[in-house]
Amino acid sequence: MNVQASRRQSGRGYLIAAVIAAALQTAILGYIIESRAAILRSGTEVLLKTTPVDPRDFLRGDYVVLNYEISSVPAQTVVGELPNLPGEQTLWVRLKKQPDGFWAIGESSFQPLPEAAESVLLKSRPFYSYGVRTPDTIRVEYGIERYYVPEGQGKPLEEARQDGNVSIAARVSGDGMAQIRSLLVDGKPAYEEPLY
Repeated sequence: MNVQASRRQSGRGYLIAAVIAAALQTAILGYIIESRAAILRSGTEVLLKTTPVDPRDFLRGDYVVLNYEISSVPAQTVVGELPNLPGEQTLWVRLKKQPDGFWAIGESSFQPLPEAAESVLLKSRPFYSYGVRTPDTIRVEYGIERYYVPEGQGKPLEEARQDGNVSIAARVSGDGMAQIRSLLVDGKPAYEEPLY
């Protein structure tokens, strides 16, 4: 009798552990999806120009590699102190809307920048900095360098991108994180991102 009760108790323990693990995984997945959707739903929209990428790096599977003019940050736009020592850094980039409708770099900083009217702050992904020996251009990524497309749809986008006809509309959250809202070819939406 005690053996059977012990087995039942052990079985209940495994069941409870499995339910807790499943609930935790569901909560984490829900958080990731909702974080992305929140940026797309309420972030500030910016229009960014893409620049050509070596075609050999363009398509791996079913995603497009995107490069942006704002990915090469001129060192002369940096305000405030430069890092003294080499190491991992984050760059804050202030974007301002240009007369052609695209957004470009106004200033950048290795410390968070204050909010300002008619501008958007974009936070780079962590990157390695050489400290005070900063090059003329600082190369950064923002987490929007890949765009997934339907299977077999990459070739026309590759040609349009190489011709300079591809841009993206991105949404930027208050904390500087970006998500691609749509991919445009010749200024017209080719692919739209659903919220979920």
